[in-house]
Amino acid sequence: MSRRPGTPRLLRELNDRAALELLLSEGPLTRSQLGERTGLSKVTAAQLLSRLESRGLVAVVGEHYGSRGPNAALYAVVPSSAYVAGLEVLPEKVTAGVADITGKIVAEVTLNPNDGEDPAKNIHDAVIQVCELAKITISRLSAFVIGTRGIIDPRTGDVRFSYDLPPWHNGMLAVLRRDLNLPVVVENDVNLAAIAEREYGAAVDMDDFVLMWVGVGQGLGVMLGGRLYRGLTGGAGEIGWLPVPGEPLPTDVGSPQSGSFQRLAGGLAVQSLANAYGFAAPTPGECVLAALDGGTEGEAFLDALADRLAVGVAAVSVVLDPGLIVLGGEVGGSGGVELAERVADAVARVCPSQPRVTVTEVRGNPVLRGALLAALDQAREVVFTSTTS
Repeated sequence: MSRRPGTPRLLRELNDRAALELLLSEGPLTRSQLGERTGLSKVTAAQLLSRLESRGLVAVVGEHYGSRGPNAALYAVVPSSAYVAGLEVLPEKVTAGVADITGKIVAEVTLNPNDGEDPAKNIHDAVIQVCELAKITISRLSAFVIGTRGIIDPRTGDVRFSYDLPPWHNGMLAVLRRDLNLPVVVENDVNLAAIAEREYGAAVDMDDFVLMWVGVGQGLGVMLGGRLYRGLTGGAGEIGWLPVPGEPLPTDVGSPQSGSFQRLAGGLAVQSLANAYGFAAPTPGECVLAALDGGTEGEAFLDALADRLAVGVAAVSVVLDPGLIVLGGEVGGSGGVELAERVADAVARVCPSQPRVTVTEVRGNPVLRGALLAALDQAREVVFTSTTS
């Protein structure tokens, strides 16, 4: 890779990127405020803003009313300077969203797949509809991230294993990129939820934490040093296959319920445990919600569930010692603080690390929000580092 140390163009690129990031994080700023926060002179800040304004990246959005002299113009990033798309793909539905460069979600749509045998068509249809709702063309999208269950091969970017999705296969990523003419990226859904948790939820600005997804299936989003840890083959965090005492080892990893920890604390196991305590509901999350108002039997069920979840939390803690475990997914979110506190107490009895256990605080769809954040990172990298000629 070529280097351009100290060249005027490189310095302009760095200054422009810093200014745009500041305008995004702190809101509209005057020329003087921008200069103060970046350390640039008034002349340089003025030149920078003029350059960004000419490229349609910033615009005057108001005035700053000072006590002396004329009012100063307030500058902000132009929201429509770039758009990104994110998707969550599940067996029963596809949810798509579009966000502008500021991160504001401008459109969202959920579709029921008409043909489970053609995931590319389902995704393409969802993108067309969400773009129409956002009143933009697909060509306006700068990046596109898909969140899905399964293990993503870091070498190819394709899904290499998933037991309950349509037949993703080698080459699917290339098909999507060709059909949409976009830089499409596929990412594990729990990893994306962890990204959203760090930006919007219980792990804001934390460099080390683990999101434990507890629902129909189980998974971990592992954040170490401020970066997702995916593992050599993309399989990091597949905690459903964690061997646990009393549960047989899997005989077929292609079976949804073959993992030892999945059989102990997966969706079907949670419903079976709830039934034993007198709580029956169509989904694991609804079973947990019923138990929260279920008196003595409800408390007993939550204690038993917490003991099971503590097996996974303790295993993660003694290996990674992340300090913070966030419970997410249908079961984790439904259990709320009551379940999180019980899990923390159960872990404290068996684990010397004793991590803080809390519940997710991300509003809305965490996988979709994480997908949009990942897409924004890509788009901003391109847009914000290509501002000079």
